[in-house]
Amino acid sequence: QRGWPGWRVFLLVLAAMVGGRTCAMAFNRIVDRRFDALNPRTAGRHLPAGAISMASAVALCLLSGAVLVGASWALNPLCFALSPVALFLICFYSLTKRFTDFTHVWLGLALAIAPVGAWLAVKGGVDFAPVLDGKTRLSHGALVPLVMAASVLLWLFGFDIIYATQDYEFDRRQGLHSLVVRWGPRNALGVAFIAHLLLWILLAVFGALAAFRLAYWLGLVVIGVLLLAEHLLARRRDTHSVNVAFFKLNGTISTLFLGLVAVEVVFPWFRLQWAESLFR
Repeated sequence: QRGWPGWRVFLLVLAAMVGGRTCAMAFNRIVDRRFDALNPRTAGRHLPAGAISMASAVALCLLSGAVLVGASWALNPLCFALSPVALFLICFYSLTKRFTDFTHVWLGLALAIAPVGAWLAVKGGVDFAPVLDGKTRLSHGALVPLVMAASVLLWLFGFDIIYATQDYEFDRRQGLHSLVVRWGPRNALGVAFIAHLLLWILLAVFGALAAFRLAYWLGLVVIGVLLLAEHLLARRRDTHSVNVAFFKLNGTISTLFLGLVAVEVVFPWFRLQWAESLFR
């Protein structure tokens, strides 16, 4: 369904998102403080630089985690019941580089739960539709957040590999794991490119499922160009190019996607009828 969920739900989802992200980032800084101090790229972060105390970091982590749980409680019982699962997923990622090369997949999974969580916050449950044999299946509408979740997973997986190329030598020396360390930067970037190609295809599926209009499809072309530019820059592997690819281009892609979807919500009066009938 399209439409505005109301300010109460919107603000609670926003609070849960901010609380969850802050908790995960604080946890990351706490558990990685020893590695951050040794890495010239991260030695200036707050904990290794002594800008904040460990007690303050722990307090921030616990308080922001409590914000996520509290916002989930205010939304509905299902979100509240799943909030500890969400906290585990988003925090445990920071430990995965110690034992698995697929840490990027875990990060993608941790963020992929966000659109599903937002969907459950609005709907309060999962929609099922009856079929002829008496069984049930996921409704058409319920597929939308699942496709979005898969898109987020592939997006994060791809650009986290790009980010990890900066620390290739450091991670090797410290015995930390990543696909960049396992396969080398060149091969890992090739996998990241495939992931983003699949991401673009899933975004097209998402647009078709949601019966989006011409504006979305034109925007999707621009997103494809930006993804290509991101990978061309990443292959240079210098700090400036990686930072432009990771921060600026990814920020532009996410902002553009938000704007395109927001237009669909604000101006729902014209749809692509062929897409709507195809997935009805």
